[in-house]
Amino acid sequence: MLTWPAPHVPQLPGEGGPVLVRDTSTGQLVEAAPGPRATLYVCGITPYDATHLGHAATYIAFDVLVRAWRDAGKDVTYASNVTDVDDPLLERATATGVDWRDLAADQIALFRSDMTALGVLPPDVYRGVVETVPQIAAAVRRMLDAGAAYRVPTPDAAGDDVYADLAADPAFGTVARLDDATMRALSAERGGDPDRPGKRSPLDPLLWRAERAGEPAWDDAGLGRGRPGWHIECAVIAADGLGVPFDVQGGGSDLVFPHHECSDSHLRVLDAGSAARVHLHAGMVAYDGQKMSKSLGNLVLVSRLVAEGVDPAAVRLAVLAHRYRDDWEWTTGELAAAQERLATWRRALSGNGGPESAPVLAAVRAAVADDLDTPTALTAVDAWARTALEGRVPVEHGAPGVVARTVDALLGVRL
Repeated sequence: MLTWPAPHVPQLPGEGGPVLVRDTSTGQLVEAAPGPRATLYVCGITPYDATHLGHAATYIAFDVLVRAWRDAGKDVTYASNVTDVDDPLLERATATGVDWRDLAADQIALFRSDMTALGVLPPDVYRGVVETVPQIAAAVRRMLDAGAAYRVPTPDAAGDDVYADLAADPAFGTVARLDDATMRALSAERGGDPDRPGKRSPLDPLLWRAERAGEPAWDDAGLGRGRPGWHIECAVIAADGLGVPFDVQGGGSDLVFPHHECSDSHLRVLDAGSAARVHLHAGMVAYDGQKMSKSLGNLVLVSRLVAEGVDPAAVRLAVLAHRYRDDWEWTTGELAAAQERLATWRRALSGNGGPESAPVLAAVRAAVADDLDTPTALTAVDAWARTALEGRVPVEHGAPGVVARTVDALLGVRL
């Protein structure tokens, strides 16, 4: 699957330090990638509607992580996916009278455009589910052969559905660390089917959905015609693209359970106990008092803001003003503050000289290395800009260029 054009990332003097992040599973600060190589998997979109600010916040957060790793001299491999066949996509296609493949193609193209506008670095490995069906089916068959999956007869289909047997994974539950009642409630809310008859356990997730009338399906000699379940898709694409174990599995906080819990479980079953080493999750963005989501329709769309003439750099600054793991609410005031900040920075950077640049570079590096603390990074640049505009300190020739490159390379804000 095609990604989008990679923005130029300027080289900075020196090198950044180790990047610490707060692991969702343990709550502890850990080094995100302790070796010379860093590997990251971030769950991608289900392309049935346009990119909203919640999506943007997630992908900007992990973009900052990749930038900080690369600034620290690491060899980074970033993988992501597109869930280009799934129930929400099929439902939207039916409701709008559009072929599901055309709907997916249109929304993937719009997502690429939004990521390009926001200056997000593209993944090195970018795969759709449709193009990965053979590998996913092979993984499901391996789980069946290992006794870690089972078939459930399905009266309305020609074949059987296949479910993972979570009892085969003693470590299930160690990602989200939730009690059984909470897991059952979230499973029902987020795409699971805990009340499905014939399952060994209510939480067992679907691996392969046998073909139903009118639904897309693919042939597999061992499984019959059908299509993949949700969690196994990401497990296979991550393992194929990065190898196992990999350093960080990321996404929005609404993916902690069941998605990342189950995909990690599948990885452990398939790859002898290995999965993601660190779990990292971005907070939710609200609008009009509720979490921004396609199902609620309370969306602030990146493409719409850009079409209205909003500078994408201001949108990015509005997102970066919040710690990635915090929940927050989008308002018109958020955008206005970001636009004012952007204008101030540009005024301060318009000359050939300014206050010393080394301290602001060090401050921004230290902030992003401290659990991606972008609000502190912005504050450091704000202070430099204020001092530059006051003009009361010795001038370093070329300082504005260094600061602009710092903001561009580490925060992804092109000035």
